[in-house]
Parts: sequence; C-alpha cells; structure tokens
Amino acid sequence: MTRLLITGGAGFIGSNLAVAALASDAVGAVRVLDDFSTGSLRNLDGVDVEIVEGSLLHPDVLDRALRNIDAVVHLAAIPSVPRSIANPVASHAANATGTLLLLEACRAHGVSYVTAASSSSVYGANPALPKHEREWVRPLSPYAVSKLATEQYLLAYQSSFGLDTLPFRFFNVYGPGQAAGHAYAAVIPAFVDAVLAGRPLTVNGTGTQSRDFTYVGTVCDILLDAVVRRVVSPEPVNLAFGSRTTLLELVGLVEEVTGRPATLKHGPVRAGDVPHSQADNAALRALFPGVVPTELRVGLERTVSWFCAGVAR
Repeated sequence: MTRLLITGGAGFIGSNLAVAALASDAVGAVRVLDDFSTGSLRNLDGVDVEIVEGSLLHPDVLDRALRNIDAVVHLAAIPSVPRSIANPVASHAANATGTLLLLEACRAHGVSYVTAASSSSVYGANPALPKHEREWVRPLSPYAVSKLATEQYLLAYQSSFGLDTLPFRFFNVYGPGQAAGHAYAAVIPAFVDAVLAGRPLTVNGTGTQSRDFTYVGTVCDILLDAVVRRVVSPEPVNLAFGSRTTLLELVGLVEEVTGRPATLKHGPVRAGDVPHSQADNAALRALFPGVVPTELRVGLERTVSWFCAGVAR
C-alpha cells in the first residue's frame, strides 16, 4: 500500500486528488503539505488526511512531510501568469527552488517516486498546434519559466540520481472545487460565477484565443494511476487530450449549461498569455491507454452544479 504525499494538497487539484487517492485500494495513507497561501483548509473538510502546514522552502517542514512516504505528487506552486508578473521572485522561489528542495529531501528520505505538475505555458511563443513535447519551448512569463524549471529538475534527478519521475504539462484544468472571486481566478470558474451572479464577464482580448480544457477528475485519475503503476518518462508528458475551445465558444457553452445569458465585457490581452493552446496527446495515450477523458460539456455541468450548490460562495 502506497503512502502518498500531495504537496499543495489543500488546493483545487490537490484536494480532489486526496479524495480520489483515499478511495483507491492501492493507497494506504495520504499526507498533505500546504502553506495555505492559495489552498484552503476548507477544501479538506471531512477528508481523512494528515496535514503538514508549511512551505517547501523550509527543510524542517519537508522532513516532517516526507517521513515514511513512498511517493509524492508535487502540485504545490504559486499559480497564474499574472501573479508571476506581479511578483516574479516569489513565483521562482515557490515553483523552482521549492521543487529543487523537495527533490533533495526526497533523496534524503528514500522516496522512490515523484510526479509533478508543469504547465503548457512553457510552450510560450511556439506557435505550433498541437503542442508536442519535443517541440521547442519559449516561455513568455516568469510563471512559465518556473514551471519549465520544475519539469527539468524532475528529469535531471531521474538521469543523475535514478529517481523515478514523471513531469506532466497541465493544460487548463477545471472542475468542482476551483473557486472564483479573486483577481487570479481561472477562466471557467470566473465565467460560471459571473453568469450565475448576473454580472458581466470579462473576456481578455477578442475571445478567439483557444484553450485545451481538462476536467479535474480525469487529471486525478491519471495522477493516481501514475503513482500506483510507478509510470516513468524521460520527457515531459502533456496532460490534455487535444481539444481546442475558444473563449467565445466557452461562453456559449456556459450559457447553455446554466440556462442564463452572458453579458460580455472585453478587456486588454493579458501580458504573458499565449493565443492558442492544444495538446498533442500521443505520449499520454501511450502511457495511459485506458484513460477516458470527460467531455467539456459534461465537466461544465458538474462544475455548474458545484457552484449552484453554494460550495463556491
């Protein structure tokens, strides 16, 4: 039975993963490490996990978090491109330096497996679609640079120290538990929240920019399968399925699912944003042939239900 540590386990993806892991027969115990700078203790209400509060940047915290742990899913980060532009040093410290310190602590504690979240933002200025893992990368923001460091540290520790690792490049993960109501909210919760509340929703730019949205339940299924089977890759792996939805198309879907009209307000294009994102999913399919992704409309229906239940308020 795997003893699992989830860094950033009080966040949106981490808390969903904790619930999924506890339902698995292959996981014996789940420990969460979080400093609650972006995650919330409320996300873990009723979830039977051990919580270690603190930062990856503190060695004593890492020592407590990694004691008697077999595998790590590393999700802790300061997320968002705009946030990194507002404070590049903080993003680098949490995302790049934090990953390095975690990997060193994993070596010291004999942890045998680490998988982690990188980001599609590393592709940056590369215009190729779909995005293939062997295409060149050109990050456009401090966040993207820090995520490139995250994935490359995992691969370096794999080749240098024999640590089993698998870095995933996440693409626009969404679903229940992803809150709106703050300046750095992701696009789907921001749109859903605005439409349900009858407020104008802001579309940065023309709305023709496109994204490859991935439902959080699908992401958690893959992360958990990676841990249980100890899936390793010598290269980063896109975690998305090659869909491509424009923001205006997304607005239309949100209107259909909620049954309410949206009022649009266009804002300027955000610095560091890429115009289009779509994953080549060949590597993901080869490593996880049994995965069945959740369709965007179905995922939106579940997300809207979560909002309507009042959990997000």
